[in-house]
Amino acid sequence: MRKSEKPGSTPNYIGSALIFVGLFAIYGIITGAKLADPVIFPNLLKVLKAGVKSAHLLGRGCLFSLRLLAPAFTLAVILGIGLGTFIALHDKLKALVMPVVYALNPIPPTMLIPYAIAIFPTFWLSSASIICLGVFWPVLRATINGIAFLEPRWIDNARCLNLSGAKLVFKIILPGAMPSIFAGIESGLILSFILLTVGEIFGARAGLGFFIQYYADFAEYDRVVAGIIALSLVVSALMVIFGRVKARTLFWTKKR
Repeated sequence: MRKSEKPGSTPNYIGSALIFVGLFAIYGIITGAKLADPVIFPNLLKVLKAGVKSAHLLGRGCLFSLRLLAPAFTLAVILGIGLGTFIALHDKLKALVMPVVYALNPIPPTMLIPYAIAIFPTFWLSSASIICLGVFWPVLRATINGIAFLEPRWIDNARCLNLSGAKLVFKIILPGAMPSIFAGIESGLILSFILLTVGEIFGARAGLGFFIQYYADFAEYDRVVAGIIALSLVVSALMVIFGRVKARTLFWTKKR
């Protein structure tokens, strides 16, 4: 540890790993003692064998899921930040649009899946649109709120230094709102995996969600549990990467 770092300033991955080990141990005890239905909750050895046997399918499913998730998530973040910034900087537009945002935001994106399937020509587009919509709302709201709660003196001081237009937005307003924006992106990222899994269950022919649902239909629960574990590992890895990007971007907030 460098002298400049304080204890607890970096994520305790060892502690997190121990929690996962503890959860697996609890699952192993429950299944070993047959406290749960052994068909639905197979023991860890069966799950491990099923995971090894299905490793190539899980790998292909992971790649398919990420190819679906990445562009939809990226587009949603760009649109959310862009439109959120534009709306937040125009008071009249904000007063006009926010009631519409409050009305549309609570609609669960999963309810729109049948409409997306009917409207778009391919499953990929329909699923990507649902993921994009689900991520868009939290990023939009976080951007608007982050800009709304900026210290007015920051903007006043920037204008005293003759900062205006794009320079004011990219040097003062967006950096100041970034903690709120990243909170919205984080919420959207978690939601995107839920929507991804649901979308794949409905109509995909590949992906981690499809893998889990496919083998659940055939009551092969050892593969189902292996798929759930694989999905959890992928989500955990991406959240760790996101956490590092967030820490590097918001370096000035580390002491908070």
